[in-house]
Amino acid sequence: MVSFSLSPEQEQLTQVARQFAEAHLRDLAEAVRAEPDPPRRAALARPAFEKAVAAGFLKGLIPVPFGGAAGSGVDAAILVEEWAAHSPDFVISMAGPLIALVPVYAAGTPEQIHRFVAPFLADSGAPVAAMAYSEPGGSANFDAPAPAEGTRTTAVPDGDHWVVNGRKAWASHLPGWDGDGPDIMTIVCRAPGGVSVIVAEREHLAGHIEVEDYYDLPGLRGCLTARIRLVDVRVPRANLVGREGQGVELTRAAFVGSGASIGTFAVAAMRQAFDVALRFACTEKRGGAVPIIEHQAVADVLADAKARIEAVRLLSWRALDAALSQHPSGLEWALHAKVLGSETGVAVINDLIGLVGVSAYDNGFPLLRYLHDALAYPVIEGSNIGVRRRQMQALLQADGYDPLAASGLA
Repeated sequence: MVSFSLSPEQEQLTQVARQFAEAHLRDLAEAVRAEPDPPRRAALARPAFEKAVAAGFLKGLIPVPFGGAAGSGVDAAILVEEWAAHSPDFVISMAGPLIALVPVYAAGTPEQIHRFVAPFLADSGAPVAAMAYSEPGGSANFDAPAPAEGTRTTAVPDGDHWVVNGRKAWASHLPGWDGDGPDIMTIVCRAPGGVSVIVAEREHLAGHIEVEDYYDLPGLRGCLTARIRLVDVRVPRANLVGREGQGVELTRAAFVGSGASIGTFAVAAMRQAFDVALRFACTEKRGGAVPIIEHQAVADVLADAKARIEAVRLLSWRALDAALSQHPSGLEWALHAKVLGSETGVAVINDLIGLVGVSAYDNGFPLLRYLHDALAYPVIEGSNIGVRRRQMQALLQADGYDPLAASGLA
C-alpha cells in the first residue's frame, strides 16, 4: 500500500536530525563561511563529525547486513535534508562510505567486507572514506577503450601487490584529514585486465599522496576537495574487489544512491532559500504601502517555488527508496532525482533571488549562499550533461524498456 505519511519512527528521526543540525551544524556553517583557507575550513567540521559518530549516525549509513543500522531510503532522505539545510558540505564529507563501500558490498569477499567496513562501525573518532574515481582530465568517458585515454590511473601487479600510480580529484577527503589519506580509498584504476576497483587502506596511502591543490569552492565551502597524485601506492593483491575488468559496473553502481540523494540536497537548499524569500516578502514594503507579498506577481513566484520544492522532495524520497532497496528501476529514479532535482534547485533559487531584487546580490544577504551550493548539484556526482543524461539515453534505448515500469504500472 502506498503511503505518503511518515511513520512515528521517521517523525522522531526528523526531530533528532534537526536537533543535531541546529546544535552542531548551524554554527559550523557560519564558521566555515568565515574561514578563507580550504584545509582549515574542512578541519572545522571534525568536532561535529566526532559527535555524529558518537551519536551513531555513521553506523546509520551502513546497511544492516554489513553490521550497520541504515534504514530506508526515506530515512536517508530525511537525514540528508535536515543536515544539508544547514551544512550540505558536512553531509557530503560524512557520507563518503555511502559511495566508497558500495563496490565492497556488491563484490567483496566476506573477509574484505569485514575489514573495509569495520572503521565505519566505530563509536568514536572521525573515520572517512573516499571514492577515488574522478581524474583531473575528466572521467565522463572513464570506460572508453583505446585509443581514448579512459581511466588514466594504473595498477601494475608486482608480486603479491598492486602498485598504483595516477592522479585523482574532487572526491571529498581524498587526502584524509591530515594529508596521509582517508581510512579507506576505493580506487578506480586500469589494471592489465581492464578497469578495476582496488581498495587502499590508510596504512598503504601514508607517504604516497601528494596534494597538488586544494580546491577553493564558491559553494559547499567545507568540503575537503583536492587534486592529488598517488605515487607508488603498494596495495595487497587481495584488495582487488571483484575481478579485474569489473570496475565499470561496480563504479556505475556506486553512484546510483549518491545521484538519488542530490535531489534531497537541492530540496534542502530550496527550502532554506524559500524561507528567506517568504519572510522578506511578508515584511518588506520596498517603499510601497503593503508588504510585497500582497502583489500577485510576488505571490505567484512563491507559490510556484513551493510546488516545485514539494515535487522534488517526493521524487527524491522515491528515488532514494528505490536506489537503497535495489529496486529494478532504482537507476531510472536516481537519474530523475539527480537531473530534475538539481536543475529545479538552481531555477527555484534564482527565481527567489529575482523576487528579492538587487538586495539579494550581496554576500551578506542569505540567498547567494544557497545558490552557490545549488550550482554544484548539476555537475557533481556525475554531471547532468556528460554522464547522467547519457545514462538516461541508454535506458530509453535499451531493448524492452517499458516507460511504465518505474511507476509500477506496467
